[in-house]
Amino acid sequence: MTTPGTRPAHADLASYIDHTLLKPDARPEEVETLCSEAVEFGFKAVCVNPIFVPLVTACLKGSAVDPCAVICFPFGADPTPIKVAEAAWVVEHGAREVDMVIPIGLLRSGEHSAVRDDIAAVKEACGDALLKVIIETALLTDAQKETACRLSKEAGADFVKTSTGFAGGGATVEDVALMRRVVGPEMGVKASGGVRTTEDARRMIAAGATRIGASSGIAIIGAA
Repeated sequence: MTTPGTRPAHADLASYIDHTLLKPDARPEEVETLCSEAVEFGFKAVCVNPIFVPLVTACLKGSAVDPCAVICFPFGADPTPIKVAEAAWVVEHGAREVDMVIPIGLLRSGEHSAVRDDIAAVKEACGDALLKVIIETALLTDAQKETACRLSKEAGADFVKTSTGFAGGGATVEDVALMRRVVGPEMGVKASGGVRTTEDARRMIAAGATRIGASSGIAIIGAA
């Protein structure tokens, strides 16, 4: 992994990208194409909804690309036992990375212990799989973003992630920089939502992102 804050060479840019398809009307054949593209271009992971994890696992078998699943997406408003069960299911079916959404309303109401415990329970269910915590920056104040990052770190998460892309806003350089400052060098930061060009991706990486979530991965590295 490139040191946070540095600009990767063109050949390395693909290794930052989670090749993503989260549309509610996504079809299996589109997911198969997504996997083929990820292998061809050397993306880091393929990120899909849970129903497609077995398919992605099969398609990526023998490759260096990781299956990644979102859980309790896009609202994060499910009870913790549901999140735990979903995380356990996707890991059992091959996911090596899990992207969860925090209970945003609880964070905004100041129920910090509940948010921390929610993340920690999912992390335990993930086992050896990486856990990325989506804090949904578009819905939070800067102080709430800082709190969400701190709670994620305390709960043992591996990454914090900006956005679902379903809440009217995506990643910004300012938010990525804030998140990197709060979590320090020990955790990953994933910029997701609205990253569509090579320059977008490089700006996020320069601000501290170590992963880019995008449905435009081919365009991003094609321009590079």
